[in-house]
Amino acid sequence: MAKVDMSDRRKFLLSMARSVGLAGIGALVWSSVLEESVHASLLLRPPGALKEEDFLKSCIKCGLCVSACPYDTLKLAAPGDKKPMGTPFFDAREIPCYMCEDIPCVPVCPTGALDESSVSSDGELDINLAQMGVAVVDPYACIAFWGIQCDACYRACPLLDQAIVLEYGRNERTGKHAFLKPVVVPDVCTGCGMCEHACITEKASITILPREVVMGRAGDHYVKGWDKQDQERVKNAKAKITTTEISSKSAIDSLNDESGLY
Repeated sequence: MAKVDMSDRRKFLLSMARSVGLAGIGALVWSSVLEESVHASLLLRPPGALKEEDFLKSCIKCGLCVSACPYDTLKLAAPGDKKPMGTPFFDAREIPCYMCEDIPCVPVCPTGALDESSVSSDGELDINLAQMGVAVVDPYACIAFWGIQCDACYRACPLLDQAIVLEYGRNERTGKHAFLKPVVVPDVCTGCGMCEHACITEKASITILPREVVMGRAGDHYVKGWDKQDQERVKNAKAKITTTEISSKSAIDSLNDESGLY
């Protein structure tokens, strides 16, 4: 029987241990990167922030925007936060953006990661142009949709009766109370988060999410017939038109023809 060289065996075991250790570390790092990526897509950035991919390329994690914020709204992501470390963000439920007119966090950015021009009009800063996110109402959790009178988010909104409006409706269940349902106007909402901060339910029934996460977008092949600029966009476009049996008939003939019903 061949004699086993103990030194070779020891080297083999050490090599195996190192391989297992490195594989374990690699798995942890990879899972951390994936988790960080998921959380990053839901982060709320300061006013004027570039789109997330461009923001992460431009932000040098200097913290100047955080220092400039007078309300301690902005924070820098720390290890364990499951967010891109060192980048600024805010938690609307905890401390919302209080819509400073001079937007002090933006001009101090040295790299343009916070784009001053995106929150400016005619050369003047305008916080109402910010698009930090958009408010989303959960109609199943919001007590206003139950028929209980609450307008906390509506009253907290700095763009009163513009970014959030109240939709009045009859409460058929009671026959005497009215619904006052909050409805968000996405084109006006800045994503400041004051509504989420003010929400009275245990877990906020109105939350701020990044616009690209919640906002739909029609395809380029859809045209707004009432929008001259949109019509101009496709004026010279050539498209193959497919005619079905129904669409080849007039609208009245198609409606009156029972064979055309499905």
